[in-house]
Amino acid sequence: MDERKKGTRRRGEILEEAILHAAWEELSETGYTDMTMKSVATRAGTNKAVLYRRWDNKTELAIAAIHKYLPKITNDIPNTGSLRSDLCAYLHARVEPLRIIGVQTIRGLIMEPVVWRSIISSMPQIIERRSESKLTAAMAAILKNAELRGEISLEKLTPRIISLPLDLLQYELITKLEPVSDEVIEEIVDNIFIPLVHVQAGIIK
Repeated sequence: MDERKKGTRRRGEILEEAILHAAWEELSETGYTDMTMKSVATRAGTNKAVLYRRWDNKTELAIAAIHKYLPKITNDIPNTGSLRSDLCAYLHARVEPLRIIGVQTIRGLIMEPVVWRSIISSMPQIIERRSESKLTAAMAAILKNAELRGEISLEKLTPRIISLPLDLLQYELITKLEPVSDEVIEEIVDNIFIPLVHVQAGIIK
């Protein structure tokens, strides 16, 4: 319902909250491609001019809504009792938010020039900080737990090997532009990473 019909006028954080919530609902129900500033304004009970005073375009609005409402990824270290289960749990946690966003919205946002420029410009910083990455540190912690349980040896595992599951996950996301399936995660763990770790440690399976 429009604010004028309601006889009230929302301002500041209350209005912004209503707009972001409307944008999130639009993304969830119709996807990024079909979302418009007008549809968000209508759902929020306001007008397009109010939206444009805060966000230059629907890309900025969509990203703001995703930042606000998408469940945050935790970097908790699984310790289930087996390396395989720990790896699967950790990789699943990385991609779950993307499943919530949905394929259509992911692809729509990626095709926006402003999003691509942001991704490209951030790549050098991502590479430079690789050794300090929380994700890489989490992988090392998962492998350390496995070593303490007597499953593997870390002695011959290089940083490149340790980060391999995350690299493969990232490759899948970039090339397919969709959330990684459970089957792909299990293939990364069962057919690529764990066999490689065993070979490096001289373990024959």
